[in-house]
Amino acid sequence: MGGFFETLSGAKGLRAQGANQQRIEEFNAQVSESQARGEEARAAFNQQQQAKEAERIKSRIQANIGAAGGTGSPVAVDITAEQARELELENLLIGFEGEVKSQRLKQSATLSRLQGQLAKAGGKTAARRANIGFGLQLASVGSSFLTGFGGGGTAPGATDLSVARNLA
Repeated sequence: MGGFFETLSGAKGLRAQGANQQRIEEFNAQVSESQARGEEARAAFNQQQQAKEAERIKSRIQANIGAAGGTGSPVAVDITAEQARELELENLLIGFEGEVKSQRLKQSATLSRLQGQLAKAGGKTAARRANIGFGLQLASVGSSFLTGFGGGGTAPGATDLSVARNLA
């Protein structure tokens, strides 16, 4: 009887809708987590590429300074050191940006899971409301049905006041 009642009240469909939405949100969360791992890998690869390029740039600077005959110059040492710092900062920035993107995607995954839990809970709540509303409708119909056959209430044409006078 519970399954039939749930179907008639629409509660079964509401509960299923909430559960389906939770599954969709879980899928979205898994996609976001996969994208986060991709961002982390992309950032690590870009950092490696940038580090290789930084070594080439530093070598080129050293070669140019050497060709100009200024390898012992304090200015040449300062230029080389400054360029090395800038290249290292660029590398760190690549890593930081990758981490920020990854964290956003992980937060999105967490949010999707929470939305899924809320959808499932909302489906259960809507199902309970539907069951209660349907039960009240059945009770109302049953009461009217019984009243018409003398199973409850006052006789046709009688008021509560006239019934009370007859009892007195």
